Amino acid sequence: MSETPLISVADLPDDAVLVDVREDDEWVAGHAPHAIHVPMGTVPDNLDALPDTDEAVPVICRSGGRSHRVVQWLVHQGFDVVNVDGGMRAWAGAGKEMTSENGSEPTVI
Repeated sequence: MSETPLISVADLPDDAVLVDVREDDEWVAGHAPHAIHVPMGTVPDNLDALPDTDEAVPVICRSGGRSHRVVQWLVHQGFDVVNVDGGMRAWAGAGKEMTSENGSEPTVI
């Protein structure tokens, strides 16, 4: 299998539409404001939730491991996707905007 497509957080605009494959508790604690939540285990059943765009769709998790596996699978299915290098840890570390679902200060868990 070829290399998994990868993109750095620095190459993503602050308002990027991402597919966030983390678990519910991670999503609630903090996520990119324009992200779409599709937990890893539900991706095969929720392909219609992926954004319809002419550009590669960034896929993100906490540090890049789960999204790497999801990207590999989606590429095999014919989708144009890229793994976000370093995941939400890199997103937060770069000072990019985050939001939370529980009203508290957004954080990456």
